[in-house]
Amino acid sequence: MLRQYELVERVLAYDPDADEAMLNRAYVYTVQKHGSQKRASGDPYFSHPVEVAGLMTELKLDQETIITALLHDTVEDTLATVDEVERLFGPEVARLVDGVTKLSKIETMSDTERAAENLRKFLLAMSEDLRVLLVKLADRLHNMRTLHYIKSEDKRRRIARETMEIYAPLAERVGMYEYMREMQLLAFEQLEPEAYATITGRLTAIRTDEGAQVDSIALAIKQTLAEAGLKVEVSGREKHPFSIWRKMAERHVSFEQITDIMAFRVLTDSAEDCYTALGLLHRTWQMIPGRFKDYISTPKMNGYKGLHTSLIYNNAMRVEVQIKTQEMHRINEFGLAAHWAYKQGALPDGQVGWVRDLVEILEASHDPDELLENTKMAIYQDRIFAFTPKGALHQLPKGATPIDFAFAVHTNLGAQAVGAKINGRHVPLRTPLGNGDVVEIIKSRSSEPQLSWLAFVVTGKARAAIRRAVRQKERAEIAEIGRKLYDEIAERLPSKIGKKALADAIKRLKYANEEELMVAIGSAKIDDRQVMEALVPGSAKNLPASEGWPSQQRAIAVRGLTPGMAFKLADCCHPVPGDRIVGLRRVGQGVTVHAIDCMSLANGIDADWIDLSWDARTDGAVGRIRAELYNRPGTLAEMAGVFAKNHANVVNLEMTQRENPFHTYEVDLEVRDLAHLTRIVSALRASDAVAQADRI
Repeated sequence: MLRQYELVERVLAYDPDADEAMLNRAYVYTVQKHGSQKRASGDPYFSHPVEVAGLMTELKLDQETIITALLHDTVEDTLATVDEVERLFGPEVARLVDGVTKLSKIETMSDTERAAENLRKFLLAMSEDLRVLLVKLADRLHNMRTLHYIKSEDKRRRIARETMEIYAPLAERVGMYEYMREMQLLAFEQLEPEAYATITGRLTAIRTDEGAQVDSIALAIKQTLAEAGLKVEVSGREKHPFSIWRKMAERHVSFEQITDIMAFRVLTDSAEDCYTALGLLHRTWQMIPGRFKDYISTPKMNGYKGLHTSLIYNNAMRVEVQIKTQEMHRINEFGLAAHWAYKQGALPDGQVGWVRDLVEILEASHDPDELLENTKMAIYQDRIFAFTPKGALHQLPKGATPIDFAFAVHTNLGAQAVGAKINGRHVPLRTPLGNGDVVEIIKSRSSEPQLSWLAFVVTGKARAAIRRAVRQKERAEIAEIGRKLYDEIAERLPSKIGKKALADAIKRLKYANEEELMVAIGSAKIDDRQVMEALVPGSAKNLPASEGWPSQQRAIAVRGLTPGMAFKLADCCHPVPGDRIVGLRRVGQGVTVHAIDCMSLANGIDADWIDLSWDARTDGAVGRIRAELYNRPGTLAEMAGVFAKNHANVVNLEMTQRENPFHTYEVDLEVRDLAHLTRIVSALRASDAVAQADRI
């Protein structure tokens, strides 16, 4: 653990004007506040914030960030308060400490809700000051370094999974690759201990047997470039164990089949030398087509710059080579932190926009699962580059579509999109974009986001915006239904009512405003008797029992429909047991049963809406799925095999689209319930024969 004078000397070494007295006070304060608290390792608890502060000094961050690192757990884990921190260390430190402070554990919340609420607070604080992110990443990194001291395997795995899914991608997203790699390695060790042991063992053997080979290849690269007059530094290493394991999983290959385990870094003095070195290497050794990437002319969103290429060394071995300047390498390893330390908070191009996107997702997400899903989409790597017709560059995840592109340009453009051109050619909105595509969005002011877009968009921003728009539309339509029912109820009252009676009714029924009441009426949360009684007390006393909207207590269930009342399952949404369902009843017709999220419900404005539920004896129903199969022999048989293995009977199968290299089928299946149908869709998605599968 760093001693007090060592920490202060580190800060003064790069910032002579730092307030030495305040740094000393912060060190003493955290030691006093944490007192006799111990970590799982048995070390004094204050050793953790001191080590986090030490990590911040390695990044040469300002004194406010160092003090924040020292105090980041005091408000949560001791009797310290934010007001006390502000009085002793100033409002800026207090704000940063409050931003980094983790939410106390709320035992009544699920793991997902706890994670989402923690992430929600973190993202809001990060949007106000990105130094919060830097301290949080260092906090998580040090906790991962001591994770093995925690006795509970379940707790270790939970922390490791959260690190792998949220914090490592966040570190990558802001260009802090050193932090990302170490977090991934430590989490990988906990989540896949057997794979970790196997791969690290193999790498150790390679390092022992072929260490001289790594050195000889590095020397050959350096000599080739030196002979052309270039001054360079060359180093070689084996690839990251987690990176190797992920490649093995993605390609379904063994360790022995991974050919490019060695990677080499070439550092030059200037960008011009980078391109000169690239040309020399390509002339000396054969390059592998499709493996060259120029991140100097087009940097990653996190500011990363460099040239990447893969070579076949001496006609036998694949090696990866990264070429950068010394400055690029420094920025690349510590990303956002390096920009903050050396450029007084200036951010790489794209960082401000990315944080803004995260805040938009935060505002649009409806529940914890949605927030986590959309945020993960926004922070994961693997990007492509696409351009507007005017040449503006946008980076998107692989697999992004014109709809993702439109929302990336502007939320309003995404909402109004009706068509797209890629490189001047009209294409469907679900078409995946490629690197370098020029994308033109065709829009209409009368257009609005479609629920069906969720089947193919891949960015968190697009998904969150679409869901928010669909929810708002559904709410408006339900309110409109409620208003129509309200007018009918008002006509049955003994006298006309005015605005005051309505305002009084809203208060009696404990709704916030008129719209809330109309939504409640439209969704049958309250019946007409309750509304009449709230408007004119006593008016519903003599109302016949059969008259009015069915109440929640008397909601007609499929298992208990009025004898003789006919019903059918809607062909538009094919509800199955496990779906939330609602019935539409029109005069002279039976009841049509729809899934609660069916788009056709918008056409039910002239019908009575009835809450329904499934009979416990219901023995299955017909569900419909859409599957895109690769156009090659045997894929249809493989899909049929998935159905057979999951004991699902095919009622109908129809090819709806033939567009090489895919054929699209719609299939009606007899299934037991929603879980059965979901398992089948998951099995299809896991099949190599199926490009995409979704429930309709």
